[in-house]
Amino acid sequence: MNTKLLEIENLSVHFYTPEGIVRAVDGITFDVAAGETLGLVGESGCGKSVTSLSILGLIASPPGKIKSGHIMFENQDLLDLDSEELRRIRGRDIAIIFQEPMTSLNPVLTIGRQVAEPLIIHKGLSKSEAYKEAKIWLEHVKIPAARMRLNDYPHQLSGGMRQRAMIAMAMVCGPKLLIADEPTTALDVTIQAQILALMIGLKEELGMSLLLITHDLGVIAQMASRVLVMYAGELVEEASTLDLFDRPFHPYTQGLLKSIPRLATSSKDRKQRLNEISGTVPLLTEVMPGCKFAQRCPHVFDQCREHRPELFPIGDGQRARCWLKNYPEQRKPDA
Repeated sequence: MNTKLLEIENLSVHFYTPEGIVRAVDGITFDVAAGETLGLVGESGCGKSVTSLSILGLIASPPGKIKSGHIMFENQDLLDLDSEELRRIRGRDIAIIFQEPMTSLNPVLTIGRQVAEPLIIHKGLSKSEAYKEAKIWLEHVKIPAARMRLNDYPHQLSGGMRQRAMIAMAMVCGPKLLIADEPTTALDVTIQAQILALMIGLKEELGMSLLLITHDLGVIAQMASRVLVMYAGELVEEASTLDLFDRPFHPYTQGLLKSIPRLATSSKDRKQRLNEISGTVPLLTEVMPGCKFAQRCPHVFDQCREHRPELFPIGDGQRARCWLKNYPEQRKPDA
């Protein structure tokens, strides 16, 4: 777990729009160790998916542009590679499972062809060999009647089976890093559990690293060993999963955890409203001098509004982008 497979340093991604420059990712730094499952959490629009697309060189330009930073994969900066070199890595060494398979799978190609294609491109298998391997992988991800499904089109599969086909397509070349971007969002709870169990089993079997992107803290608690919390394009907290749930430091992380619905055990509990974080996310076209969470934070004070905090070490691998680290007396006990 000490070997760093992926290292991202000071990554910034901007989108140029008629409304202004959208700073979707604003100077984030993190790493993924070999064999690690790292969770990346945050609400919609915080920059999670843009981060994953940046790793794979899939930012549409225009309007997007990687403004600064380094993305080191096995000590090679992916931002220095041309499109052909990236294509050789994409799908072979780094694979991705997208949020909605119906829009990610090609509707006019059969499932068999789409699962077999990485094997033909990256491993040089013949078409017949690739289709045999594709059938094995469809069986591996527990798609029933796999031989018949090779000739099916995406619209002929259920949502759960489409997601399993996406997993087979991502895993077929044995990648070293799998990026799972909201892999269970569109699925019902029973299928979600099956997909997560499948991913855990495949990760252990292949010994790969997993970057799990989600807004579901329950999924993070089940799968990740370490967690990054993202807000408005920035990383605001980093901690082991146990530390994040036991002693979250950043007010935003605390708000996220408080907003998780809990099973009511009494009539009083049933009458309580769900906790929410007041206010709204700032516009990413705005340049803010201080903390981006300041206008929603219950502990805000002058330092927060005037100066941007760093990711301060909290202890034992935990870091938080919050001035309360240096000014603990400003924390309001009832907030």
